[in-house]
This record gives sequence, C-alpha cells and structure tokens, in this order.
Amino acid sequence: MNFTEGKTMEIRTMTINDYKEVYALWSGIRGFGIRTLDDSREGVEKFLKRNPGTSVVAEEDGKVIGTILSGHDGRRASFYHVCVAKEYRTKGVGHQMVLNALERLKKEGISKVSLIAFRSNQVGNKFWQDMGFTFREDLNYYDFSLNIENVTNFIK
Repeated sequence: MNFTEGKTMEIRTMTINDYKEVYALWSGIRGFGIRTLDDSREGVEKFLKRNPGTSVVAEEDGKVIGTILSGHDGRRASFYHVCVAKEYRTKGVGHQMVLNALERLKKEGISKVSLIAFRSNQVGNKFWQDMGFTFREDLNYYDFSLNIENVTNFIK
C-alpha cells in the first residue's frame, strides 16, 4: 500500500515491542486521553495477551503512524485508541486500519464492534459515520473506576 510517494505503508499486528512508538504517537495527539494504568506498558501488554492478533499498527518505512487497540469478549468487540498521526490523516490510513481490524475480528467469529468517540472530536465522529458505524441515541454510556489510580490524562 502506498500512501506517501516513495514510501510503503504496512498494516500489521501490534505487539508489545511497539509500545514505545505507540505511546509516543498517542502522546502527540491533542485531546487524546491516556489512562495511567490501562495505557501503561503493563496495561497494554495485558490487553494484547488477552486479545492476540486483533490490534493493529500502521507503519510507513518502519515508523508507527497509526494504531487500533481491538479486543473482544467472544461476542462483541471494541475499538480503543484508534488514531493516525496528524501528517498522515486523510490519506486512507485510518480507513485501511479499520478494514484490517474488522477482518481480523470476523475471522474470530465476532459480528459486532463498538467504540467510544468524544463528542468534541468532530473529525473522528465524521470518520466513523463515513465508515458506516451507527451513532446510537438510544443508550447511555456509564463508567465506573475500580482503581482510583487509573486516571485519564488528556494531551493538550
């Protein structure tokens, strides 16, 4: 897949060896929320072990330019931390990552995927609607922290 002239993009399975680059990508995106425990190296490693082969990174010439943490409970999947580096947006990277992650989930027999997008993320919300995801107005989302040390820090 070519998205930048002269460079090659690849979408592949995310491993814990990608963590340093993935965390740097997350940390560079304004408005991105990073949880102190869940998004630590240990937290991501636990997630990847529970969901082997379903999370992806996009790379261009060996540099991580996009991520999707994707996991499931055997019935329904969730996407977390779907992001593309700013300079690579609108080039089809996110679209290709989503299609790749969806295909991985289909192979595992999963038939439904959900995600959360911040209301203020207009670009992201338009992206999900353009990808065919349904905006739900019929439910409320609730959150309960079992560990008060797992705080979300937003990138400014």
